[in-house]
Amino acid sequence: MKRSISSFVFVLLLSVTCVLLAAGCQKKSAAGGNLVIYSPNTEALVESIIPAFEKAAGVTVEIISAGTGECWKRIESEKNNPVADIMWGGQTYKDELVGPYVSANNNDVLPQFRNVNGVATPYCLDGSVLLVNNALLGGIKVEGYADLLNPALKGKLIMGDPANSSSAFAQLTNMLYDMGGGDYFAESGWNYVRELLVQLDGKIAQSSSAVHRGVAEGEYTVGITYEDPSASYVRDGADVRVVYMKEGVSFMSAFALIIKNSKNPENAKKFIDFLTGKEAQDIIGTQLTVRPVRGDAQLGTYMRPITEINLIAEDSALLAERKPEIVERYKALVTSLQK
Repeated sequence: MKRSISSFVFVLLLSVTCVLLAAGCQKKSAAGGNLVIYSPNTEALVESIIPAFEKAAGVTVEIISAGTGECWKRIESEKNNPVADIMWGGQTYKDELVGPYVSANNNDVLPQFRNVNGVATPYCLDGSVLLVNNALLGGIKVEGYADLLNPALKGKLIMGDPANSSSAFAQLTNMLYDMGGGDYFAESGWNYVRELLVQLDGKIAQSSSAVHRGVAEGEYTVGITYEDPSASYVRDGADVRVVYMKEGVSFMSAFALIIKNSKNPENAKKFIDFLTGKEAQDIIGTQLTVRPVRGDAQLGTYMRPITEINLIAEDSALLAERKPEIVERYKALVTSLQK
């Protein structure tokens, strides 16, 4: 009997100890500074920013990486008991899943890329560009969209498929805006697209990576692509250059958002503030090939200052609403040229 009582007491004490330890762990977790982030961002961006934030803020970060769509599916399924505090990356979001916050650094961001709705904080930019293989181009002038119609370039161009690639769709709307006088549905813009498709001579890639890689490897003279991978080739010493279309370049911002009813809202705010602060923006500008949103951020020599680029302001809300219509018209145009 004494042995049974001893066993009972031991089990009881063990249980109490576990409860106390669990309570202590929970208390440490709540007060110790944790943050859970869902993100589709590249490994390079994550590894550049997160250690610097953890050191600066004394916050331990858990990153859960997945595609943009998958992240939002998880956030929606967890909306009654959020796991993540931050959604870091992507250019779209659902209002009902995020909470309000404006960074303390919002006024230091370039005016056209500030948080204007009190919810979505831009932290980096990427834009449509042309990537040129210098050795193959020779003396042909390429400064913008109009130059791509030079007969000497026929069959030497490549672009992605706007029906399957977000970067290629951004290029399509950029050229429609530029060549259509700011009207995505102007006949002048669509006539340009028709002429460009003839110039492409069927060189439409299903993968956006095939465009910049094809130029860098000498398979094509000019790629109709986007800045991030293009700038990386320049940084790494490839014999290519990035052309910012003289007719106008559209830059899109990626967002960081605080999840509604997140468990660590104060740490989430710290992250948003750090992301838009000078330290993080200098990291983005000098170590990566996306573009910082602050005008005072340092910039690598492999990227042109944004003040030297002819910027255009596309209507993102209109494009989101009418994207299916634009894609269908593009596909119809491609089909008509194949007959």
